Amino acid sequence: MAQFQNQELEYMIDDEYYDMTDFEHNNNNNNNHLQKNCAEDSMDSDFEDDFDQNKSKTDTSAEEARNGKDIQGIPWERLNFTRDKYRETRLKQYKNYENIPHSREHLEKVCKKVDKSQTLYNFQFNTRLVKPTVVHFQLRNLLWATSKHDLYLMQNYSVMHWSSLLKRGKEVINVAMPVLPTLKYPGSFSRSLSRVQVSTMAVRDDLIVAGGFHGELICKYLNKPGVSFATKIADDENAITNSVDISYGSSGSTRVMTANNDALIRVFDAKSFTCTDSFKFPWSVNDTSVSPDGKLLAVLGDSTECLLADAHSGKEIGKMKGHLDYSFASAWHPNGQIVATGNQDTTCRLWDVRNLSKSLMVLKGRMGAIRGIRFSGDGRFMAMAEPADFVHVFDTESGYGSGQEIDVFGEIGGISFSPDSEALFVGISDRTYGSVLEFNRRHRNQYLESMF
Repeated sequence: MAQFQNQELEYMIDDEYYDMTDFEHNNNNNNNHLQKNCAEDSMDSDFEDDFDQNKSKTDTSAEEARNGKDIQGIPWERLNFTRDKYRETRLKQYKNYENIPHSREHLEKVCKKVDKSQTLYNFQFNTRLVKPTVVHFQLRNLLWATSKHDLYLMQNYSVMHWSSLLKRGKEVINVAMPVLPTLKYPGSFSRSLSRVQVSTMAVRDDLIVAGGFHGELICKYLNKPGVSFATKIADDENAITNSVDISYGSSGSTRVMTANNDALIRVFDAKSFTCTDSFKFPWSVNDTSVSPDGKLLAVLGDSTECLLADAHSGKEIGKMKGHLDYSFASAWHPNGQIVATGNQDTTCRLWDVRNLSKSLMVLKGRMGAIRGIRFSGDGRFMAMAEPADFVHVFDTESGYGSGQEIDVFGEIGGISFSPDSEALFVGISDRTYGSVLEFNRRHRNQYLESMF
């Protein structure tokens, strides 16, 4: 993956991508956006500074949206252009990042035609009290929901918890201050860390795992005080932790897998935090994910090919060929037979692991790479996120032929379904309009819908 460093942690998005300063210059009410730069010498958390401000007026409810307010709170009526005009300009001017230049003409022919006029998830709420921070422009796994009311995200140097029920945030881990592991495990090589730039994260059950820009790994159990484990798993200068995955082994034990730029996937036991194995690959590994039964491993990296490997030995089982650029996102359908891969060629490919000779179908975004993919817990929906502006939700029961396009403005820091599939969260990383948007599943039974 591309090496990317920026000293201003809060504003990690490269200038050639998307910045909503056009809105900033035309808006007189911008004093509420985050003023404090995380790269300053102060080690205080930005969390308290944010919550000392009265930001309720910048949030948007479903009722306000129905009455005409923009879901992100962008004051289009005070700007010199309409929303439609700005969208038209964005589509024309956006430059998708490519490691391997390629033509899109062929993609248009092979991509599935999708009716995106459906409303599968209704807008519920948008808050600017919390906002995800992107450290590396190619890595967007920074948002995880553990219930329809509980969301975890990375904001500057703080791992935050957002309660959509209480409309309140709380800092869970501060990685600017020295991170001191509270538990000692023989052979785990745990050590203190400080000022970690978190590049990726995952949350499952009561375990949070965060990976750092310089090869760090931090693990915390939500039901235990302090950080359980912290270390540098790689000392190479460019050994960024690109992806972390939490899964269950065949024995029921919890495993943590990390994918790094040093072309290694490392396996950790989540109880003792010892590194039990490592798998070497021919290129930098940008993303890895384990199948629901814990037996298979999707491996994506600096190659047009994606690999399927044995999750216990790391041995290659097969290749997935069809993408035109490097891949950075993967997700498994709950049935364990379908795996989705997201690529910088602006497509997501679906694969049947029983026959990898050809992808089942190709789904295309609007303007950029596919940097995030999630299946809902019941397998009914799949969401894929572009680097900016668009999240696409597909109805799997329609054969992915119908879906919903969520149209916003800003870099997307992550997407996450709640485990019960009732909520979909979208994180926007932006100086002024950074926020978390919440969407609730639409039910055909309107009485049932009103209950959620």
